[in-house]
Amino acid sequence: MNSAAPATTEQPTTPSLRNRLISFIAIGEVGVIAALLLLVAFFYFMQPAFLSERNIRAILNVVSFVGIIAIGQTILLVAGEFDLSVGSVAGVSAVIAAQLMTALAWPVPLAILGGMGVGAFIGLINGIIVVKFRIPAFIQTLGMLFIGQGLIQLVTGGYPVYPLPKEVADFGMSSFAFGLGWSFAFFIVAAIVADFVLRRTVLGRNLYATGGNPEVARLVGINTTIYKIGAFITVGALSAVAGMFVMADLQSGTTSIGSGWELIVIAGVVVGGVSLFGGAGTIAGGVVGILMLKVVQSGLVVIGVNSNWQQIAVGVIMVLAVGLDILRRRYFTVGAGAKTAAAKKSDSKASGA
Repeated sequence: MNSAAPATTEQPTTPSLRNRLISFIAIGEVGVIAALLLLVAFFYFMQPAFLSERNIRAILNVVSFVGIIAIGQTILLVAGEFDLSVGSVAGVSAVIAAQLMTALAWPVPLAILGGMGVGAFIGLINGIIVVKFRIPAFIQTLGMLFIGQGLIQLVTGGYPVYPLPKEVADFGMSSFAFGLGWSFAFFIVAAIVADFVLRRTVLGRNLYATGGNPEVARLVGINTTIYKIGAFITVGALSAVAGMFVMADLQSGTTSIGSGWELIVIAGVVVGGVSLFGGAGTIAGGVVGILMLKVVQSGLVVIGVNSNWQQIAVGVIMVLAVGLDILRRRYFTVGAGAKTAAAKKSDSKASGA
């Protein structure tokens, strides 16, 4: 008489709530978004006027300028490099475009293209010197920062360039929705496109590979030189665009355009989880990081804290964000990897018994 085979009870394969929560927290942007929401709640509790329509609009408009550059900086950091000259590039591109419109009477669209060309060309120079001649990006782009500042003074003679054509002034004063300038519209569109490219395309995957492990990337046929130089050109062109948006907003090519932006941009994207060592980070994280820094700066002003504390707060937040991100990666990435390895080892022992 055949005996019935023992019934086996299959364990449900649906992940537990705890595992789902861990996977959710492991997403890089979640911690930054949570910190941003906590900061907003704190400043609103301290001063309800922080969430007034006027203040929100002011924050978003300011974020759009540096946010445009942050998109390019994120792409460059993912590729394993960084650029300290973005503020100077924004300024020199803006004043050159302004001079083309005024001194040389170029048509506005052609002058704008000229300014973008200046930014892209400076990015090309940075990329060639860093990648081809192997000068460290810190040295090259820091040097370009000072070169750009000198060029601004040479082009302008130390004075603002004005009056700009009426079309530029009208564009700077106009808004596309809710009182937000066209710079914000460009910023959102550029962020969506760049995020899609990094997440969903071969180009994006190759950029991550270039920044994560360039030697392996070269072995599998990725031209890391082209990708890195292309990333430098991208951040240069986007810096020029941001500078010219400010020029239109101010209705003049002032020597202060872009001043100090380089540190704010790098701090913001690093706070957003973009690695300084390449191969990690997202556009969404970088954008949220920039927004968080601007929320802190605006919040401190609204609640009446001395403006000198703003830079201190930005530095403290940057250090804390990087430290917390390292701990998160160690716990969720390394820890998860160790558990997986232990599980495989246990399974192999069980199968060999």
